Amino acid sequence: MIQRIQSVFYLLAALCAGALFLIPIASSNNTNAMFFEDKLFNVQDHIGLLIITGMAVLLPLTVIFLFKNRPLQLKLGYGSLLLPLFLLTIIAYVYFSKADSSTVISANAGMFLPLGVILFLVLGNNFVKKDEELVKSSERLR
Repeated sequence: MIQRIQSVFYLLAALCAGALFLIPIASSNNTNAMFFEDKLFNVQDHIGLLIITGMAVLLPLTVIFLFKNRPLQLKLGYGSLLLPLFLLTIIAYVYFSKADSSTVISANAGMFLPLGVILFLVLGNNFVKKDEELVKSSERLR
């Protein structure tokens, strides 16, 4: 149901992903580095990051309203785990591929938000799985 705890976890996952639009991922002391023209790296700097982050926001919100179809909810919940993993991969690539040795790139809070998305998605999926097991066990009692 929509009032269940997994809905809260999916909503928190969507909020963490949405916060990436506001919070910069990394900052640099040099404007010559790739993606650091304004000395900040955020999801608006790359179209791929923008699309993946938008999908990472919309998919958990969609999963919330699939409470009547728990197997599909669980499949989409597991599928939505791929998006923050892609985000982490791209962020790690940009963070560790400095333009030159004089460029100092420092991590901001946005770098760790995909980890929060992953955490909340895993928690939401666990509670959907528990609900599915509860329904199966109650059907056996009939």
